Amino acid sequence: METRIDLAVPSAGWLSRKATLKEPTVLQSFAFDDVRGHLYVLQVTAHGHAAGDLCLNRLDHRGERLGHMYLKGFGHGVSMGVQHDASGGSPWIWTEADAKNGYGQGVTRFHFAAGAVRTAANVKVRHPVPGSANNQPSVCPESGRIAVRYRDKAGRPRYRVWDLDAFVARDYANPVADIAQTGAHPDPKVPFQGYALYRDGIYQLAGSPYDERTNPRASRGNAYVSCLDIRTGELLQQERTVAGYGLEHREPEGLAVRGGTDPRIYIGFASGPLGARRFSLYVKDAAAA
Repeated sequence: METRIDLAVPSAGWLSRKATLKEPTVLQSFAFDDVRGHLYVLQVTAHGHAAGDLCLNRLDHRGERLGHMYLKGFGHGVSMGVQHDASGGSPWIWTEADAKNGYGQGVTRFHFAAGAVRTAANVKVRHPVPGSANNQPSVCPESGRIAVRYRDKAGRPRYRVWDLDAFVARDYANPVADIAQTGAHPDPKVPFQGYALYRDGIYQLAGSPYDERTNPRASRGNAYVSCLDIRTGELLQQERTVAGYGLEHREPEGLAVRGGTDPRIYIGFASGPLGARRFSLYVKDAAAA
């Protein structure tokens, strides 16, 4: 499973300044369902940050909204995953769940249902790392694995990876990997903004919105993408990205990978004024470079 995406290739625009999400807030994370041509996007609701209330949008690949649902008390939406149902039914959506102080303390999966509202009573919450906090999932369909980013009892961020079938069966005893989160940004104080599991790599995003004092627009921002090897925990690559540098606000938000013969990594950015945020996606495609 040695396929790795080169983060040094230039980024190209894929969706630009879309205003099709249900809530006026920024996107938090996103994931692709390439079987059905859908894009799922998570947002914190406009008044639900402390409660961990999320809105899940289902879009087509042009960024047009096909439906949405609400997740009450689930978390911050830092990452998500799509698991295809072997029976051919609608995919499972993996998110954090069981919010405390706005962040999910476990993970869960469910089927998308337009217009529905989910609460903890409607889903089965998993706590795969006892004593951990801030659990956030990502799924790699190609390797059949799931990762959970979590904070250990000392508050340090880590990743743990399992075989997805074992995880679904609630067998958490033999993870594929358990590594420290490192290398997301040269400055550890800069906010972490998302990750995605792809084969033997954890791809990370970190960066801040534009700020004329600390992160001026003229500098083209401080966003970085990076990759960790789940087998060793080694930082394989760390690259600054200036994708979307012309956006207003330009806050990095979310990362996703589409695999196949031409694996590509997608980077999300929020733009626009407070209360009317838009979203853009940029892609790094080594085959097109």
